[in-house]
Amino acid sequence: MSDLPPAYRAVMLGATPVLRLWGRLEVSGLEHVPAAGPLLLAANHDSYWDPLAIGLAATPVRPIHALAKSTLWKYKPVGMVLNGMGQIPIDRGKGDVGALARAIEALRAGACIGVFPEGTRSRGRTLRARSGLGRLAGEVPEAPIVSCFVTGTVDVANFPTRPHIHVGFFRPSGGGLQPSESATRLSVRLLQEIRERAAIPGAAAVA
Repeated sequence: MSDLPPAYRAVMLGATPVLRLWGRLEVSGLEHVPAAGPLLLAANHDSYWDPLAIGLAATPVRPIHALAKSTLWKYKPVGMVLNGMGQIPIDRGKGDVGALARAIEALRAGACIGVFPEGTRSRGRTLRARSGLGRLAGEVPEAPIVSCFVTGTVDVANFPTRPHIHVGFFRPSGGGLQPSESATRLSVRLLQEIRERAAIPGAAAVA
Protein backbone atom coordinates (compact mmCIF):
# COMPACT_ATOMS: atom_id res chain seq x y z
CA MET A 1 0.00 0.00 0.00
CA SER A 2 3.04 2.29 -0.14
CA ASP A 3 1.89 4.14 -3.29
CA LEU A 4 -1.57 4.96 -1.95
CA PRO A 5 -2.61 8.37 -0.59
CA PRO A 6 -2.35 8.38 3.24
CA ALA A 7 -6.12 8.68 3.76
CA TYR A 8 -6.78 5.88 1.28
CA ARG A 9 -4.19 3.66 2.96
CA ALA A 10 -5.68 4.32 6.40
CA VAL A 11 -9.22 3.44 5.30
CA MET A 12 -8.08 0.24 3.60
CA LEU A 13 -6.09 -0.80 6.68
CA GLY A 14 -9.14 -0.11 8.83
CA ALA A 15 -11.35 -2.24 6.59
CA THR A 16 -8.92 -5.16 6.49
CA PRO A 17 -10.01 -6.91 9.73
CA VAL A 18 -13.66 -6.87 8.66
CA LEU A 19 -13.23 -7.81 5.01
CA ARG A 20 -10.10 -9.96 4.88
CA LEU A 21 -10.23 -11.65 8.28
CA TRP A 22 -13.93 -11.80 9.16
CA GLY A 23 -15.14 -11.70 5.54
CA ARG A 24 -12.56 -14.15 4.13
CA LEU A 25 -12.03 -11.88 1.13
CA GLU A 26 -11.22 -13.76 -2.07
CA VAL A 27 -9.90 -11.84 -5.09
CA SER A 28 -9.75 -13.09 -8.68
CA GLY A 29 -8.88 -11.57 -12.03
CA LEU A 30 -6.58 -8.87 -10.65
CA GLU A 31 -4.34 -9.41 -13.66
CA HIS A 32 -7.00 -7.63 -15.74
CA VAL A 33 -6.41 -4.37 -13.84
CA PRO A 34 -3.57 -2.33 -15.41
CA ALA A 35 -1.22 -0.73 -12.88
CA ALA A 36 -1.13 2.65 -14.59
CA GLY A 37 -3.02 4.81 -17.06
CA PRO A 38 -6.68 5.81 -17.31
CA LEU A 39 -9.13 3.07 -16.37
CA LEU A 40 -12.89 2.76 -15.98
CA LEU A 41 -14.13 0.19 -13.48
CA ALA A 42 -17.79 -0.91 -13.46
CA ALA A 43 -19.27 -2.93 -10.57
CA ASN A 44 -22.52 -4.08 -8.99
CA HIS A 45 -23.71 -2.41 -5.79
CA ASP A 46 -25.58 -4.43 -3.15
CA SER A 47 -23.99 -3.30 0.12
CA TYR A 48 -22.34 -0.30 1.75
CA TRP A 49 -19.27 -2.54 2.00
CA ASP A 50 -18.87 -2.90 -1.78
CA PRO A 51 -16.65 0.18 -2.37
CA LEU A 52 -14.35 -0.88 0.47
CA ALA A 53 -14.20 -4.49 -0.70
CA ILE A 54 -13.36 -3.44 -4.27
CA GLY A 55 -10.83 -0.89 -3.10
CA LEU A 56 -9.13 -3.39 -0.80
CA ALA A 57 -9.07 -6.04 -3.53
CA ALA A 58 -7.35 -3.64 -5.92
CA THR A 59 -4.79 -2.16 -3.49
CA PRO A 60 -1.93 -4.40 -4.68
CA VAL A 61 -2.24 -2.70 -8.07
CA ARG A 62 -3.69 0.81 -7.69
CA PRO A 63 -6.24 3.02 -5.89
CA ILE A 64 -9.78 3.44 -7.19
CA HIS A 65 -11.40 6.86 -7.21
CA ALA A 66 -15.15 6.34 -7.12
CA LEU A 67 -18.12 8.50 -7.97
CA ALA A 68 -19.85 8.56 -4.58
CA LYS A 69 -23.17 10.07 -3.52
CA SER A 70 -22.70 13.70 -2.51
CA THR A 71 -24.72 13.32 0.71
CA LEU A 72 -21.72 11.58 2.28
CA TRP A 73 -19.92 14.94 2.24
CA LYS A 74 -22.55 16.43 4.60
CA TYR A 75 -20.55 14.96 7.48
CA LYS A 76 -17.38 17.07 7.59
CA PRO A 77 -14.99 14.38 8.94
CA VAL A 78 -16.27 11.88 6.35
CA GLY A 79 -15.94 14.46 3.60
CA MET A 80 -12.36 15.22 4.59
CA VAL A 81 -11.46 11.53 4.42
CA LEU A 82 -13.21 11.09 1.07
CA ASN A 83 -11.41 14.11 -0.34
CA GLY A 84 -8.11 12.70 0.92
CA MET A 85 -8.90 9.44 -0.85
CA GLY A 86 -9.62 11.24 -4.12
CA GLN A 87 -13.29 10.29 -4.28
CA ILE A 88 -15.67 12.38 -6.40
CA PRO A 89 -19.08 13.56 -5.07
CA ILE A 90 -22.01 13.23 -7.44
CA ASP A 91 -25.69 14.17 -7.14
CA ARG A 92 -27.18 10.91 -8.34
CA GLY A 93 -30.16 11.01 -10.65
CA LYS A 94 -29.67 14.72 -11.41
CA GLY A 95 -27.33 14.60 -14.39
CA ASP A 96 -24.45 16.06 -12.38
CA VAL A 97 -22.36 17.56 -15.19
CA GLY A 98 -19.79 18.94 -12.77
CA ALA A 99 -19.06 15.53 -11.24
CA LEU A 100 -18.71 13.94 -14.66
CA ALA A 101 -16.36 16.75 -15.72
CA ARG A 102 -14.16 16.09 -12.67
CA ALA A 103 -14.18 12.36 -13.41
CA ILE A 104 -13.22 13.01 -17.04
CA GLU A 105 -10.36 15.25 -15.92
CA ALA A 106 -9.11 12.61 -13.48
CA LEU A 107 -9.38 9.90 -16.15
CA ARG A 108 -7.37 11.92 -18.64
CA ALA A 109 -4.75 12.42 -15.91
CA GLY A 110 -4.42 8.62 -15.61
CA ALA A 111 -6.73 7.78 -12.69
CA CYS A 112 -8.89 4.71 -12.20
CA ILE A 113 -12.51 5.81 -11.89
CA GLY A 114 -14.97 3.40 -10.32
CA VAL A 115 -18.65 3.58 -11.28
CA PHE A 116 -21.70 1.67 -10.10
CA PRO A 117 -23.93 1.56 -13.23
CA GLU A 118 -27.01 0.99 -11.05
CA GLY A 119 -26.37 4.31 -9.31
CA THR A 120 -27.34 3.03 -5.85
CA ARG A 121 -27.66 -0.16 -3.81
CA SER A 122 -29.91 -2.80 -5.33
CA ARG A 123 -31.84 -3.63 -2.11
CA GLY A 124 -33.17 -6.74 -3.79
CA ARG A 125 -34.44 -4.82 -6.83
CA THR A 126 -33.51 -4.98 -10.48
CA LEU A 127 -32.35 -1.46 -11.31
CA ARG A 128 -31.84 0.06 -14.72
CA ALA A 129 -28.30 0.89 -15.77
CA ARG A 130 -27.56 4.60 -15.92
CA SER A 131 -25.65 6.29 -18.72
CA GLY A 132 -22.83 7.91 -16.71
CA LEU A 133 -20.33 5.13 -17.32
CA GLY A 134 -20.97 5.18 -21.05
CA ARG A 135 -20.59 8.95 -21.16
CA LEU A 136 -17.20 8.71 -19.47
CA ALA A 137 -16.17 6.00 -21.92
CA GLY A 138 -17.18 8.21 -24.83
CA GLU A 139 -15.27 11.22 -23.53
CA VAL A 140 -12.08 9.27 -22.74
CA PRO A 141 -11.99 6.46 -25.34
CA GLU A 142 -8.36 5.65 -24.51
CA ALA A 143 -9.45 4.40 -21.07
CA PRO A 144 -9.96 0.61 -21.06
CA ILE A 145 -12.93 -0.79 -19.16
CA VAL A 146 -12.69 -3.48 -16.52
CA SER A 147 -15.82 -4.97 -14.98
CA CYS A 148 -16.02 -6.16 -11.39
CA PHE A 149 -18.47 -8.33 -9.48
CA VAL A 150 -18.82 -8.39 -5.70
CA THR A 151 -20.60 -11.09 -3.71
CA GLY A 152 -20.95 -11.79 0.01
CA THR A 153 -20.80 -8.22 1.27
CA VAL A 154 -24.49 -8.24 2.26
CA ASP A 155 -23.62 -10.94 4.82
CA VAL A 156 -20.95 -8.95 6.68
CA ALA A 157 -23.24 -8.19 9.63
CA ASN A 158 -24.94 -11.62 9.80
CA PHE A 159 -23.35 -12.64 13.10
CA PRO A 160 -22.39 -15.27 14.08
CA THR A 161 -22.22 -16.60 10.51
CA ARG A 162 -19.09 -15.47 8.73
CA PRO A 163 -19.47 -14.14 5.18
CA HIS A 164 -17.40 -15.23 2.21
CA ILE A 165 -16.68 -12.14 0.15
CA HIS A 166 -15.52 -12.50 -3.44
CA VAL A 167 -14.35 -9.65 -5.66
CA GLY A 168 -13.68 -10.63 -9.26
CA PHE A 169 -12.28 -8.47 -12.06
CA PHE A 170 -12.80 -9.30 -15.73
CA ARG A 171 -12.77 -7.70 -19.17
CA PRO A 172 -16.16 -7.17 -20.85
CA SER A 173 -16.71 -9.82 -23.51
CA GLY A 174 -17.82 -7.22 -26.05
CA GLY A 175 -15.02 -4.78 -25.27
CA GLY A 176 -15.51 -1.10 -24.54
CA LEU A 177 -17.82 1.41 -26.18
CA GLN A 178 -18.52 0.34 -29.76
CA PRO A 179 -18.99 2.85 -32.65
CA SER A 180 -22.73 2.23 -32.95
CA GLU A 181 -23.36 1.82 -29.21
CA SER A 182 -25.03 4.48 -27.06
CA ALA A 183 -23.79 5.41 -23.60
CA THR A 184 -26.85 3.79 -22.02
CA ARG A 185 -26.53 0.63 -24.07
CA LEU A 186 -22.92 0.20 -22.95
CA SER A 187 -23.94 0.49 -19.30
CA VAL A 188 -26.75 -2.01 -19.84
CA ARG A 189 -24.41 -4.49 -21.51
CA LEU A 190 -21.77 -4.25 -18.80
CA LEU A 191 -24.29 -4.50 -15.97
CA GLN A 192 -25.86 -7.57 -17.54
CA GLU A 193 -22.48 -9.33 -17.66
CA ILE A 194 -21.74 -8.35 -14.07
CA ARG A 195 -25.10 -9.61 -12.84
CA GLU A 196 -24.54 -12.94 -14.57
CA ARG A 197 -21.71 -13.38 -12.06
CA ALA A 198 -23.33 -11.66 -9.08
CA ALA A 199 -27.06 -12.30 -8.78
CA ILE A 200 -29.07 -9.66 -6.93
CA PRO A 201 -29.44 -10.76 -3.27
CA GLY A 202 -32.94 -11.13 -1.87
CA ALA A 203 -34.48 -7.99 -0.39
CA ALA A 204 -34.35 -9.46 3.14
CA ALA A 205 -30.58 -9.86 2.86
CA VAL A 206 -29.94 -6.20 2.07
CA ALA A 207 -32.65 -4.49 4.12
